Amino acid sequence: MFLLIYSYAWVFHLISYMSKGFSDKESLGVLNKDVREWFTSNFKELTMPQSFTFKLVSEHKNILVAAPTGSGKTMSGFVAILSDLFNKASRDDLKEGVYCIYVSPLRALNNDIYKNLSKPLEEIYKLSEKNAKSSKVTIAVRTGDTPQKDRQKQLKHPPHILVTTPESLAILITSEKFAENLKLVEYVVIDEIHELANNKRGVHLSLSLERLRSMIGHDFTRIGLGATLYPLDEAAKYLVGCNEDGTSRDCVIIDASWGKKLQVQAISPVKDMIYTPDEKIEQNTYSIINDIIKKNKSTLIFTNTRSGTERVVFNLKKKFGYNEDIAAHHGSLSRESRLEVEELLKAGSLKCAVSSTSLELGIDIGSIDDVIQLGSPKSVTRAVQRIGRAGHKYKSVAKGEIIVLNRDDLVECSIMLDAALKRHLDSFRVPMNALDILSQHIVGMSITKKWDVKEAYSVIKSSYPYSKLPYEDFIATIRYLSGEYVGLESRRVYGKIWYDEKENTFGKRGKMIRPIYMLNLGAIPDEVSVNVFDTKTKKWIGNIEEEFLTRLKQGDIFTLGGRLYRFEYAKGMRCYVSTAVSAAPTIPPWFSEQLPLSYELAIEIGAFRRNFSETIAKHFKKSALKLASKMPKEVSEMLGSLPIDSNASKAIYGYFVEQLLFAGSVPNDKLMLIEITKDPKSGQNLAIFHSLYGRRINDTLSRIIAIHIGRRLGTDVGIMINDNGFLINTEGTLKPSDIEEAINSMVGRDPEPLLKSNIRKTEIMKRRFRHVAARSFMILRNYKGYKLPVGKQQINATLLIKAVESIDKDFPVLKETYREIFEEVMDLPRTKSLLKSIKSGDTKYKIIKTQIPSPFAHSMITFGHADVVLMKERHEYLKYLHKMVIKRINASK
Repeated sequence: MFLLIYSYAWVFHLISYMSKGFSDKESLGVLNKDVREWFTSNFKELTMPQSFTFKLVSEHKNILVAAPTGSGKTMSGFVAILSDLFNKASRDDLKEGVYCIYVSPLRALNNDIYKNLSKPLEEIYKLSEKNAKSSKVTIAVRTGDTPQKDRQKQLKHPPHILVTTPESLAILITSEKFAENLKLVEYVVIDEIHELANNKRGVHLSLSLERLRSMIGHDFTRIGLGATLYPLDEAAKYLVGCNEDGTSRDCVIIDASWGKKLQVQAISPVKDMIYTPDEKIEQNTYSIINDIIKKNKSTLIFTNTRSGTERVVFNLKKKFGYNEDIAAHHGSLSRESRLEVEELLKAGSLKCAVSSTSLELGIDIGSIDDVIQLGSPKSVTRAVQRIGRAGHKYKSVAKGEIIVLNRDDLVECSIMLDAALKRHLDSFRVPMNALDILSQHIVGMSITKKWDVKEAYSVIKSSYPYSKLPYEDFIATIRYLSGEYVGLESRRVYGKIWYDEKENTFGKRGKMIRPIYMLNLGAIPDEVSVNVFDTKTKKWIGNIEEEFLTRLKQGDIFTLGGRLYRFEYAKGMRCYVSTAVSAAPTIPPWFSEQLPLSYELAIEIGAFRRNFSETIAKHFKKSALKLASKMPKEVSEMLGSLPIDSNASKAIYGYFVEQLLFAGSVPNDKLMLIEITKDPKSGQNLAIFHSLYGRRINDTLSRIIAIHIGRRLGTDVGIMINDNGFLINTEGTLKPSDIEEAINSMVGRDPEPLLKSNIRKTEIMKRRFRHVAARSFMILRNYKGYKLPVGKQQINATLLIKAVESIDKDFPVLKETYREIFEEVMDLPRTKSLLKSIKSGDTKYKIIKTQIPSPFAHSMITFGHADVVLMKERHEYLKYLHKMVIKRINASK
């Protein structure tokens, strides 16, 4: 078992003498007698994380625990805390007040923790009663669902352990009465920290903790628990925050991430993915799934979309007679339905549950024997997280299969699982300097007292996501919130705080600020379905998700109700389209649900492409075509080292051989292949950029390239992106010189100003501005008991964006919108690094002309057809393209 323990606030090093943790005697010796008796009577041994945490938490050390499901993470964080509380009780020193706050991103997880801790508390209390120590340690849950009578009870008699969410904590620290109950806090436990540290909910929580620390006047022990975290030092910095001098506070990191063995495989359901009929592929896929379900007591299946989840459940019931022993679990189902499925799994009453993402996290669902992933989960971390749900017990094996239905995904999943076995994870990023979340907390701080600006700035900078916040951005945000810009009052945007520039102080403005803060805080935006109308007839056609609308660009073709439509424009919550004639879809309807390929995995796949194609190329002789039938030994050994079945091995080999024979090059991590060709079906002129960097970088890069090509040709260009690259279509024929010129222009300047002007009129800018404006309290979602409909919010946002642009191009709300798009939706920082690499020659590009698209381009050409309605048509087109490729290869012998 691989395990590290180190403190990043000191010199980074492996403390080898602690590689086996403390002894059981040392670990159990720090516990209260009754807690120790309870623990040893319920557990045979300490798990690896527990062999460190019991002693470290008892010494009030900040710790970050990275360990898989079933490794006793929860108890590793809580047992020493319970011990401390029962010690206080035994000394009659346990006062009324909150000593420990447990925070998780999921309300369902909060309920689990409450149940899982309530029983130990009762059992330990009975033991302590025997020893004439009768003080009770109490626990309670506080979320948005908590009934009013329970809230009143908690106010009068606060629990010693408070289980809550980031949003509820932000309310409690601003609540004048309840804040008094938090003065005794000694511990904060953050569970599923990997699901918070990489988004604005986590940023919100980080600021709440620093405000809590400032409010109670002392520090507290911080315990972070997560399953799949990388880099660990970044997660630790997020957890503990910063000292006044900007250095990170102390934290001990316990890395038991790989304490559970993985048994994984990528499976191709058929030998030939191109010519096997759809019916046969489906039959084999469901037969494989059914065989796995029958072999195990409990199986968990993950799909990548909610519609996919429903489809799998329906087909398994229809084909194999499953009834009440199989169920779906996803976010579109009611909370009651999801809870029922979770309880059935825990009770062992379900043979199989099918989920999209809702069962990824550590919700207690009992013991799972096997996890099946249908299609690529798009990141190593997500694959490990999902497959890690199997083998819920300590020292058990996590067993899982990924069933893949196309050749690109086959390569992707093979390298993904290989990376998992090599203990590689994708890195996460903490959003830095989010000015909308900052706005909320400045308002929240103003409610509690009159603040000196520099004191407030110091508190905010102690939160890691704001450790490098420029002072001018902080002041600009205060000026906005103070209502300094008179032009905004005509748009009904009024000051929330007062700001005295001479005294350098600020505070709340008016009695309504407290309810405004309480009713509008949070990081999750309001989103609803968007109505789709025909531009000419104004007839209603159907609905699409708003997130899907944000991905649409004018001219995009998509399917709705089995028909093709061209996106024209959107107004408020209405989307206007025209009927698309003789056009291929440019974006599948599930595109907004599909998670993007991680950058790290994309680079690993690119490296494999380079090494594997070079190995194959060594064996190219006059009889190169024979390679397809007989695999060279060296090639076979490379594929044999991957966790794949024989069907997958042959499919990958054939795929690479065809690309090399047809195009002479395989795009990889060091080579961007650019292919000028035509779509044989539509006759469109295409430039296909084989840029395997993931969708976020390709989204950014494609826009920059398209702008330069469009300017050079004096015409609009169409774009279609996916994880493996992007294609640009033009009315006129593209020449290699056009692309050369576009690339030279692109690498020679900062792309940010160009991108800003490009996205200003797009739907993603309009929608994201609304989200940021709502989080910044510029648009109030709730006011005086009235909930503002999302449609009206969007209309207000459209007017406000023009107003703030006229005030200042760097207005905080506008600045944050661009930051969010460039860093969280796209990936501008890495795109800039790529452009530098192209300029220096470290990343090369090669332009080729082909009469038909090369094999590696086929998935991109048919990407828009990846919808249930068009799946058969897509498969037929793939066969047609493949036949054309083979014909060309044979003709060139």
